[in-house]
Amino acid sequence: MTQTHGGGAERVGTEAAGAGHHPEIDWIAAERSPEFRELVRRRSGFVIPATIFFLTWYFGFIVLAGYAPDFMGEEFLVDGLTVGYVLALTQFVMTWVLGWMYLRRSDRVFDPLARRAAEQALRAGADREAAAHRFDRTAEQAPRGEEVTGR
Repeated sequence: MTQTHGGGAERVGTEAAGAGHHPEIDWIAAERSPEFRELVRRRSGFVIPATIFFLTWYFGFIVLAGYAPDFMGEEFLVDGLTVGYVLALTQFVMTWVLGWMYLRRSDRVFDPLARRAAEQALRAGADREAAAHRFDRTAEQAPRGEEVTGR
């Protein structure tokens, strides 16, 4: 986090976001978990084809506008409305439809998978933390006269 006071910015806190930001999460175990891998696979299975479709549609429109001006200038349905205008307007429709499809898929598929992956990561972090402190002594368990050092 950066706070500004008049002349410049100063860093507040010592660690950036990442593994130190949430020490209760075992990030390596989270990445290797089947839930996370399924989430990445399913999300990529939607995002990559959607991106290919979007770019093909967009650049197809650009190529048609540049190399087929006669076709793009043909009237479509009514006077004054050309194929070029209709195809340009479909860019907006396509963007909204893809956004809606992503939100719908996210609500139904990605978010539940992300929740399960996060729960698994927290469980793995708690297990790791418990294993790290398994042999720690409390003051009551320490032999008389021995100092207990905490972490």
